[in-house]
Amino acid sequence: MDHFDHFSWESPELGPKKKPAGIEMGPVGSCSAPEADDHADGSLPTRHRSWKARALDSFKDRVGRVDERMNNSVVGRVFNLKGSGPKSIPDANFSTELRAGLTTFATMSYIIAVNASILADTGFDCECKKPLDNAGNCVNNKEWTTCYEEVKLDLITATAAVAAFSSILFGLFTNLPVCLGPGMGLNAYFTYQVVGAKGTGSIPYKTALTAVFIEGWIFMFLALTGMRHWLVKIIPGTIKTASGVGIGLFLTLIGMSYSSGIGIITGAISTPLAIGGCPASSLDQYGECTGEVMTNPKMWIGICLGGLFVVFLMAFKVRASIVIGIALVSILSWPRNTAVTYFPDTDDGNRRFAYFRQIVAFHPIKHTLGQIQWDLGEKFDTKVLVALITLLYVDIIDCTATLYSMARFCRRTTGKDKDFPRSTTAFCIDSICISLGALLGCSPVTAFIESGAGIAEGGRTGLTAVTAGFCFFLCIFFAPIFASIPPWATGCTLMLVGCLMIRQVTKINWAYIGDAVPSFITLAFIPFTYSVAYGLLAGIFSYAGINLCIWAIIKLSRGTIMPENYDMKEYWTWRPPGERPWLFRKIGEAIFWLRTKRRGRNSTFQLGSNDGSGGSSRHRVSPNNSTAAVEDKSTAAAATGV
Repeated sequence: MDHFDHFSWESPELGPKKKPAGIEMGPVGSCSAPEADDHADGSLPTRHRSWKARALDSFKDRVGRVDERMNNSVVGRVFNLKGSGPKSIPDANFSTELRAGLTTFATMSYIIAVNASILADTGFDCECKKPLDNAGNCVNNKEWTTCYEEVKLDLITATAAVAAFSSILFGLFTNLPVCLGPGMGLNAYFTYQVVGAKGTGSIPYKTALTAVFIEGWIFMFLALTGMRHWLVKIIPGTIKTASGVGIGLFLTLIGMSYSSGIGIITGAISTPLAIGGCPASSLDQYGECTGEVMTNPKMWIGICLGGLFVVFLMAFKVRASIVIGIALVSILSWPRNTAVTYFPDTDDGNRRFAYFRQIVAFHPIKHTLGQIQWDLGEKFDTKVLVALITLLYVDIIDCTATLYSMARFCRRTTGKDKDFPRSTTAFCIDSICISLGALLGCSPVTAFIESGAGIAEGGRTGLTAVTAGFCFFLCIFFAPIFASIPPWATGCTLMLVGCLMIRQVTKINWAYIGDAVPSFITLAFIPFTYSVAYGLLAGIFSYAGINLCIWAIIKLSRGTIMPENYDMKEYWTWRPPGERPWLFRKIGEAIFWLRTKRRGRNSTFQLGSNDGSGGSSRHRVSPNNSTAAVEDKSTAAAATGV
């Protein structure tokens, strides 16, 4: 019998009452309280749980308290973290942003070694005496190699510094979880087409840096006037997609080469390409393998650990899988006296190993800092202009498309046109960082698609970019480690990046031949001509030529002759939907104002020249003729267009 039954648990005002929770009566009438740690969901009490579970709960509680404290601090108000104010982002927490920043850095850190390796192939100001031998070596190969190693160290410091400054600046002013750094496709075009390997291109390195510096200020003008949005909209969408696919194939080809990859292919005489994979000692005077094909152990360690193992990790969504693969191959290549060592018993190997043993060292920039050629003079010819226009076009597509896609990914887009907050500020910051990178000797800076890894980890604000930028800053002082990453450790990385970029080939409009053929020309010409510029120009001209001829036939036949699947053609117009650029709007307003003012002057002249006395009398307002005066004013207003 319950000893509380003699109490009345009903109230005329509140109705039936429940018994006090937490108190039970034993059979003798003694009170006993239930376990304080009992859970309604059936989980075990705290005292019955393992120490690991209790430690995990304690850690989560502490992280939650830190999140709450930091979200309400100045940091939280700057980045609009959860609970910081009316503009706070609901799912943005301090600890989540830090974790997302570390994830983004882990997926982006490979650019420090890869970008430096690609740009260093130009040789910068290292003198390479011609002619080159069949293996591509200079006459003074020993002196050039020494200078090359110093340039590579300079570019490692420059790449880390540019990525750090750009990401921190972008995160602070835009509050977007997107990181910036030297673009991977742009550096390939800059190195192998504009400047050329070992300076064999048509434009010197310093002149090319001047083009990049000018590009940044042109971007600033386009961003402030709103024309950058408009230029992206008028480019056919199928050409945009095909250019990204072509750059992915271009990076794949570079990753398979000897100079910047695993060395699985090589040039030949009878065919454009041939199978490689042989040791360097087995290459003939034309750079073709004479034997021992596919036997190079350096190539196989790059394929197995830098390629297949990374794919295995990516299949299980392991964070920083690319970095793990690069680190594993590099660590196995660092011990000396092995078949895959990066430090052989040669003069170059001994010099690299002596620098590697320093581990922590700051390498000041000697060759590439402030080397822009301000006085172009006769050197600013059509080749420089073509390079500048190509860099502008590729960077507009690359950076703008990445920013919009990342903003959609983190659910920060607004409005019908799906624009993102502070878009003009974002484009201006990108422009400033492009010019800054040129001052340090780097190719154009752009937004990185690897930022999506941090967004998938929960990054929603600029604190993610700031965290990743701080990690890049620390890399400046660990240059000996990043300078000792061999090319076969990063070759498969370039191939995997190409794989990620080529996935958008399914978005090309293959149903209509007027879209399919120009897209195929674009994606094929970029890798096979070893030039992004030629591929883009070929795609744009073929698109214009094919569709212009089809349009002419349709107009001349008055619609009786129609191409197959013409109704599936991707719509294009030079006046895309949405708001016009700011500059165009202001010019239109000025023209309208001038026309209105001219019409007003003409109307006033006609009203005042009817006769000598009656012109002004009908504008006089009197109590007896107020209605007529109002009518006269309405007529005059209509005449002036007000």
